[in-house]
Amino acid sequence: MSKKRVVHYINQFFAGIGGEEKADIKPEVREGVVGPGMAFNTALKEEAEIVATIICGDSYFNENLDTAKPEVLEMIKKYNPDLFIAGPAFNAGRYGVACGTIAKAVQDELGIPVITGMYTENPGADMFKKSVYIIETGNSAAAMRTAVPAMTKLALKMLKGEEIGSPEEDKYLSRGIRKNYFASERGSKRAVDMLIKKLKGEEYVTEYPMPDFDRVEPNPAVKDLSKAKVALVTSGGIVPKHNPDKIEASSASKYGKYDIANFAELTEADHETAHGGYDPVYANADPDRVLPVDVLRDLEKEGVIGELHRYFYTTVGNGTSVANSKAFAAEFAKELIADGVQAVILTST
Repeated sequence: MSKKRVVHYINQFFAGIGGEEKADIKPEVREGVVGPGMAFNTALKEEAEIVATIICGDSYFNENLDTAKPEVLEMIKKYNPDLFIAGPAFNAGRYGVACGTIAKAVQDELGIPVITGMYTENPGADMFKKSVYIIETGNSAAAMRTAVPAMTKLALKMLKGEEIGSPEEDKYLSRGIRKNYFASERGSKRAVDMLIKKLKGEEYVTEYPMPDFDRVEPNPAVKDLSKAKVALVTSGGIVPKHNPDKIEASSASKYGKYDIANFAELTEADHETAHGGYDPVYANADPDRVLPVDVLRDLEKEGVIGELHRYFYTTVGNGTSVANSKAFAAEFAKELIADGVQAVILTST
């Protein structure tokens, strides 16, 4: 029996081409396996094999979607695969969005089964979990050892035409699909049984898990604003003209720190927005609309605040993972405290 044919999609990093400096490479195809494809081929054993690997830079794919997607689809179509695997992308935001985008396109336009893998907080996971099967992975490539077997197990089920089990059984992210079934006990008894287990401190599994939201206790109010140093932080993407640090328009992997000591206001001549999630016209025409340096300078002159901190911190909230956002804040919060900042105004879009 001939092996099933698989095409694999990876980014520039996993292809061994380079990191962020190579994120703009155009799509290319290589015969056989590249990078993590070797682990998949081993796991697929005699039942399937990767016949080709598509490689594309994360920035290029996401910034040139209208041309990159059809180009990649044509490359895939040439190999007439029985299955398409993308990633896994772990917590790499732009990689996750690319994997989800191309997987959905392959499924919808070529009618080929697809599978990918991502960390639950990857923006691509939230965007595509209802459309394609996404195996839940750890947040970095260190989890490759567990991601590949889980993805392969579900991939082989797809190739054999077997029924896909529940998210718990087959380790994929819940797609929000509900199916009716006949339970052996009525709901009231199941609810009471769970309650008794909870009261006893025993393990139980809820039938309707609720989302887990952070609860952040507010700090005490600033006692005297007229003597306070206030800083500006924004997720609205305001950056110096031409975005010198190349903060991504979506799924940001970095933040910027910029000096505004000599600015009474921000203008379209010196600042702009890097954000790709809203119409930039009004923010570019007057960046103070997102980062109100002009108003804070007025308050500084009027003595309402002690002073405006000379640096502002900025990133893009569009698709940026919660994990990255927390890491950014934890890092620059230390600098703010060290610089004697007592209050922060955080603006969005």
